[in-house]
Amino acid sequence: MDSLVSSVIAVVGTLLGAVVAGLLQHRVSRVDRQEAQDQALRRERLSAVTSLVAALSEHRRAMWVREDLRLSGAPSDAYAEARAQSHTTRAAITAPLTAVKILAPSLSEAAEHAARACYSLRAVADEDVLTARREAAIAASDRLVNAAAALI
Repeated sequence: MDSLVSSVIAVVGTLLGAVVAGLLQHRVSRVDRQEAQDQALRRERLSAVTSLVAALSEHRRAMWVREDLRLSGAPSDAYAEARAQSHTTRAAITAPLTAVKILAPSLSEAAEHAARACYSLRAVADEDVLTARREAAIAASDRLVNAAAALI
C-alpha cells in the first residue's frame, strides 16, 4: 500500500509540475508577445511622426517659397510652379497625419496644430507676417516632436 501511495503521489506531483511549467511557459510567451507588440507600436508611431514632421517641413519650405514669390511680384510662371509644388507638399501631409491620429491619438491635437500652422503661411500680407508664421509653424512642429518623444 505504501508503494501505491508513493506511486500516486509521484504521478500527481509530476502532473502538477507539468501543469505549473505549462502555465509559466504560457505566461512568459504572453509577456514576450506583448513586449513585441509594444515595440512594434513604438516603431510605427516613430515612423508616423517622423514622416509627418518631414512632410510638414517640406510644406513649410514650399509655402515660404510660394508666398515669397507672390509678395516679391515674381513672374507668374515661377509663382505657378511654386504653387503646384505647395499643393504636392500639402497632399503629402495627409497620410502621415492620419497615421499619427490613428497610432497615437494623444498626439492628434499637436499634429493638427502643426499642420494648421504650416497651412497658415498661405496668403499672408507681408514678409514680416510670413516670417512670424514660419517661426510659429516651426515651433508647432517642435512641440509635436517633444510630445512624441514623451509618448514614445
